[in-house]
Amino acid sequence: MTTSTTPRFPDVHVQLSGEDGNVFSIIGRVRRALMKAGATQEQLNGFMKEVTSAGSYDEALLVVMRWVNVS
Repeated sequence: MTTSTTPRFPDVHVQLSGEDGNVFSIIGRVRRALMKAGATQEQLNGFMKEVTSAGSYDEALLVVMRWVNVS
């Protein structure tokens, strides 16, 4: 099985380095960036469901990276 490394929203960039590393802060920044990029409510709900179902901080970061470009 091949896994794509291209995020669902490849034109959305979220800065993680040098920012608050709290997972809730990260989720908020990503959600705001998705909203600004025109994500639908269904897409926002999908992101929130996926990221809040993550079992760890690292898993949550992987979810974020599947949705947007991060640095």
